[in-house]
Amino acid sequence: MNNQQKRNQRLILAIFGMSVIPFIIAWYLAEHPETVAGRTNYGELIIPPITTERTDLTGFDQFSSENLGELKGRWVMINLIPASDCNLDCKESIFKSKQLLLMMGKDLTRIRRAVMVFEGVTVDTQGVWWSEDSRLLKVKPNQALQKKIEALKQGKVPHGMFILMDPLGNLMMHYQPGFDPYKVKSDLRKLLSISQIG
Repeated sequence: MNNQQKRNQRLILAIFGMSVIPFIIAWYLAEHPETVAGRTNYGELIIPPITTERTDLTGFDQFSSENLGELKGRWVMINLIPASDCNLDCKESIFKSKQLLLMMGKDLTRIRRAVMVFEGVTVDTQGVWWSEDSRLLKVKPNQALQKKIEALKQGKVPHGMFILMDPLGNLMMHYQPGFDPYKVKSDLRKLLSISQIG
């Protein structure tokens, strides 16, 4: 067999390979779709979003009552305190949200932080949970909103749960306790980049 015939054979094999390989790849991806199911967000979308009105939230203390208007038209990171005690997961979640806000750089002014206190907490009791967090807003939901949030977790909201609220007041994404702030940052950056408001 001469050199020309060898080159022709290689060319035929290359053409055959180029035509067969895409079919093999397509077959594999059809059989294993999880390999291409790209993750677009790390939080769990709330579908449909929980809509809120300005009257659904009240300030928990004097500072929060006076500054509740800061939530309007901004993205809000909400830490939930579902019981009368803020356990380790709860405290860790509040700390992570504080660090997360600092990581947002130039978008800092588009975001606010809040804790949502459900029940059984007095202003004196909670002071130790965020004593060094003077800009943190503390809000209390009305009963209707609290029930909607509890329904997300079949009535049992875990300590340390974290929710994102859009500038229109929709609770639209939530994270489990122990969330990774860098993953939340990634989601928030995407949301801020496509948001025309807030």
